[in-house]
Amino acid sequence: MKIRQWIVGLAAALASALALAAVDINTATEAELDGIKGIGPATSRLILEERKASPFSDWNDLTKRVKGIGAKRAGKLSKEGLVVNGKAFDQAAVAATNSRTSPPANKQPRDAGRPEAR
Repeated sequence: MKIRQWIVGLAAALASALALAAVDINTATEAELDGIKGIGPATSRLILEERKASPFSDWNDLTKRVKGIGAKRAGKLSKEGLVVNGKAFDQAAVAATNSRTSPPANKQPRDAGRPEAR
């Protein structure tokens, strides 16, 4: 019984350590970035190059500046432990920011340009 309690305690400690092992994109080394599932050497280099210009302010900034990282991939990377300025990815926040900064679309009605049926 004591061994089982010890194993459960060890597992809980390891889970806590992994939860605290977030990798911040603005301070991570190339090796740390490569250690995130879903980031390979090419993406690591893109991130580091963009970071030289200026640190990433938030997830929205990251998705705009790094080719190949959109909202879907950002969500997956966040689940793997990647953070931007200590924050996990928040789809709603990125969507809200994008809707405020995007110009309104000039959409025509579906049947625009078609002759009217008589």
